Amino acid sequence: MSITISHRHCPSGLRLLYGSLILGAAATVAACGSSSSSGTGASSSHSAAASTSPSAAVTISAKSVPGFGTVLVNGQGQTLYMLTSEKGGKITCSDDNGCTKVWPDTELPKGVTAATAGSGIQPSLLGTVKDASGSLYVTYHGWPLYTFSGDSGPGTVKGQGITNFGGTWYVLSTSGNPVTSSHPQSGTSPSASSGGGGNGY
Repeated sequence: MSITISHRHCPSGLRLLYGSLILGAAATVAACGSSSSSGTGASSSHSAAASTSPSAAVTISAKSVPGFGTVLVNGQGQTLYMLTSEKGGKITCSDDNGCTKVWPDTELPKGVTAATAGSGIQPSLLGTVKDASGSLYVTYHGWPLYTFSGDSGPGTVKGQGITNFGGTWYVLSTSGNPVTSSHPQSGTSPSASSGGGGNGY
């Protein structure tokens, strides 16, 4: 009886409206639930990516190069040089005088305090020197280390004997001493090669 009376006083249009409202509310709850769970997933994957950032390292090794013997190289096999004006770790090759554009320095990434000793070198000779800005640069036997922009790749030594930026550039032996013999692989003399990039130094 009560059901019949209820049907009489509740027009079919009103019943449809109630039904629509209930369905709409259910859809909204479902949508909120799914958006909430996907948001949590995105957040966790972002934090996972952030926590897996690798820490970079600088490796110094030794390699035999024809005409020069066994000399220092970096982790990519590029020949490393020292500048005679930087004896005792005094940095004269800097970004300010344009030197590092020709002779890229061996700077440690932020948070890394020492280079890794590769094969053939004496780990005790590895060190660092700090510049005015507080950045750390790798040294070997007190000499800050550089590559040369004119070297085409591993095994090339075209920077040997070039004089500019206040000194002369030489490769380093594993004992930490400059190898002063000049056997440029390019076929040109060091003095001829030094004409570019000197900027009056």
